[in-house]
Amino acid sequence: MKFWLIFILIFFAVRYLLPIVLRLALGSFVRKQMRNGGFVVPPQAPPTSDRYATQPGEVRVDFVPPTPPERDQPSGFKGGEYVDFEEVK
Repeated sequence: MKFWLIFILIFFAVRYLLPIVLRLALGSFVRKQMRNGGFVVPPQAPPTSDRYATQPGEVRVDFVPPTPPERDQPSGFKGGEYVDFEEVK
């Protein structure tokens, strides 16, 4: 009987009191952070190198993958292997 009484008291405390306490504690924490400017993302500095400077309307490419060497393909290569297939109904 003592176990069930303790279980019921803990259940009601977790079910009804804990959400109220968390809401009050977290609410005041969030208000304090917002008042102090806590959740602000610092502005990013623009790149200073002339290498990254582009005119309006131009595109800057960061990385271009290397092309495969031409010696791996025969001179008359017109594509990959082709497979014929029939549609089955």
